[in-house]
Amino acid sequence: MSEQRLGIQQLEGRSSVSNLHEPAMADVAQPRLNPFRAAPNLLTLLRICLAPFLVASILDGHYETSFILFILAGLTDALDGTLARVLKQRTMLGQYLDPVADKVLLSTMFLVLMHQGLIPMRVTVMVFGRDVGILLVAAILYAAVGRREFIPTLFGKANTAAQVAAIAAVLLHQLPQAQWQWVSQFRAGALGATMVLTVVSGLQYAWLASRRVNTPVSNGAGPK
Repeated sequence: MSEQRLGIQQLEGRSSVSNLHEPAMADVAQPRLNPFRAAPNLLTLLRICLAPFLVASILDGHYETSFILFILAGLTDALDGTLARVLKQRTMLGQYLDPVADKVLLSTMFLVLMHQGLIPMRVTVMVFGRDVGILLVAAILYAAVGRREFIPTLFGKANTAAQVAAIAAVLLHQLPQAQWQWVSQFRAGALGATMVLTVVSGLQYAWLASRRVNTPVSNGAGPK
């Protein structure tokens, strides 16, 4: 009986020791979270928060401040994408939040600059018409084929770049110390490129959407 008790005590001691080591081993096996994981999304939120300050500075006629804030917003746009790629911290929230932040900022800028008479109404109407059309097409794709992602095209990215350049050129043109001829030419060229790329990218999105909607859905039954 004493030998059996001794054996049971040894087994209990080993199990208690193993239980003590299990949390430590679990902590070692658990990957450490990157402290910069939220940095890209925070930069995207910062870009959205800059929109009301940009509007206020433009309405007050402080174009130098608005130009600096817009450049800062552009830097956050470039930096959040770079951090997401370098740190390998791409999240589903970031994939949806980044284009929303761009649309909020650019659409707000086009509206307020049109209100100030600095951007022609036809440009703003075309930009908004394209964005509304893309939203409708995305809704149709989701309803028809269940596609939630809407991958940007080359023309779409070029159009966004043209919009950014146009807004920056318009703000720069309002600075007293930047009344150079090349600024006026750059402003006219950027606005023209925005109009052309708005039409081209909108037609491309419509063509891609029609292809996806008309793609037959396989139900696994095989050919009939």
